[in-house]
Amino acid sequence: MDAAPAPKPPAPPATGGTLVADFLASLVVFMVALPLCIGIAQACGLPPEAGIITGVVGGLVVGFLAGSPLQVSGPAAGLIVLVIQFLDDAKAQVPGTSPVVLLGLAIGIAGLIQITAGVLKFGPWFRAVSPAVVEGMLAGIGVTIIAKQFHELVDSTAPKKVLDGLLAIPHALGKAFDPPSGASANHTEAAVIGLLAVLILMLWKPIVPKRLKIVPAAVVAVLVAVLVNEFGRPVFEAFGMRIGPAADIHGGIGVERVQISASLADSVQPIGWPSWEILALGLVWKGALTFALIASAETLLCAVAVDSKHNGPRTNFDRELLAQGVGNTICGVVGALPMTGVIVRSSANLEAGAKTRLSAILHGLWLLLFVTLLPELLARIPSAALAAILVYTGWKLLNLPGLRQLWKESKSEALIFVATAVTIVSADLLAGVVMGVVLAALKLLVQFSHLRVTRTDEPEHNRVHLHLEGAATFLRLPVLAKAIEEVPPGLELHVHLDELQFVDHAILHLLLTFQKRYEGTGGQLFIDWERLHAHFNGDAPPSGERKA
Repeated sequence: MDAAPAPKPPAPPATGGTLVADFLASLVVFMVALPLCIGIAQACGLPPEAGIITGVVGGLVVGFLAGSPLQVSGPAAGLIVLVIQFLDDAKAQVPGTSPVVLLGLAIGIAGLIQITAGVLKFGPWFRAVSPAVVEGMLAGIGVTIIAKQFHELVDSTAPKKVLDGLLAIPHALGKAFDPPSGASANHTEAAVIGLLAVLILMLWKPIVPKRLKIVPAAVVAVLVAVLVNEFGRPVFEAFGMRIGPAADIHGGIGVERVQISASLADSVQPIGWPSWEILALGLVWKGALTFALIASAETLLCAVAVDSKHNGPRTNFDRELLAQGVGNTICGVVGALPMTGVIVRSSANLEAGAKTRLSAILHGLWLLLFVTLLPELLARIPSAALAAILVYTGWKLLNLPGLRQLWKESKSEALIFVATAVTIVSADLLAGVVMGVVLAALKLLVQFSHLRVTRTDEPEHNRVHLHLEGAATFLRLPVLAKAIEEVPPGLELHVHLDELQFVDHAILHLLLTFQKRYEGTGGQLFIDWERLHAHFNGDAPPSGERKA
């Protein structure tokens, strides 16, 4: 047996160079996180402050506690669907109670579930999800985001249902190209800003000089959108575009802007101590379990991806789960959005050269300072630009190239991907994930129930060969029992196991029991135990068989 790998030495203390690297990386992560925090909150139908507070908690609290030092936490596009669905269900099922209060309670309980799971060391188990299910989940979320945010991109209102939103996209495009007269929103101008933002997101890194690549494309897209909205009126009029009455409402060329309060403290709405009636609501507990499961799986899978991109300390999954639980508990109490580890911000952190957890912590500080000291700048951002960022994010989550590659590697895995995504779009996120997990389990069951038994007779040598291929488990025990019982008595029976992927105790017990009975007929049973052992342990297989 190989010796266990030596433990990694502890990370060296921060040096001046490390501090500078973390400081610069934190600025980059801050610039990536700011528009996403605002956009995700608006996509959920909540004030921008709800997303910013989650980003602040993800940096200043989770950044200190995280088990994955270079991962960055905050509001995630993957949870938009869950939040929207929860708020809609709360309005329908509990009309007398604030949906935001119920959401905060569900998020707080989800955080407590994560803390408990971390203390009980359940962290690694949240990673035990088929990659096809995870990719299908992200694809379903991506389609849902596109169905909702494409309408926001043209300053229109999205239908409630995802499928209705997808079917209504041509109508939204019609508003952009041929806006209705007297409309209270400038659909064409919003569409132009959204299109510019998408083009910048797609082309920024491929075309700009290397020294400018450190500037996040999302920041450039937002800055261009602000400039066009504020100063683009003469250009639009020169092209014959009529600036409608929405310009008098929203300012600039009339594209709707982010609505943000002058004080972050005023936007914090603690949920207070809930009544027992509210605590007993099934809606709250179902939401809490869903938030805890989805957020934990997304966080820990993101941590695995982060580990693959650097050579520093590996993730402590239980500690990361506990840190996320603390963060979500706080977010629930103050009425903010749920959080996860986020791959977009984490990748930006690594690419910007972060060395320690200080980068993630500082990014939370910059978010807090910016929204506290400069809220008027945030109020200049056109909502269409944030919607464009989310539409682009949804398209990346859809990951069609990944689906094509998965189809080449395993058609069954690709079908699990598609079934998960379709169920999410047509039903809801939890149903889609459950569907994917069930299909993955069924696939595993089929694989572990496939056993092929091939018989070859050598009558001139009074010998019979049985070749077993696949997985020899108790599920296929009747097949093997039938095959060996059909062998005539008094012969040499050679059972070849070297092509098996798995063999369990029930099969081995069957063979040993049959051997005793078969020898009573004057026959002999031969099994190459050494080759079987070598097959599963990677040793060079010795030749020859041994009698059972």
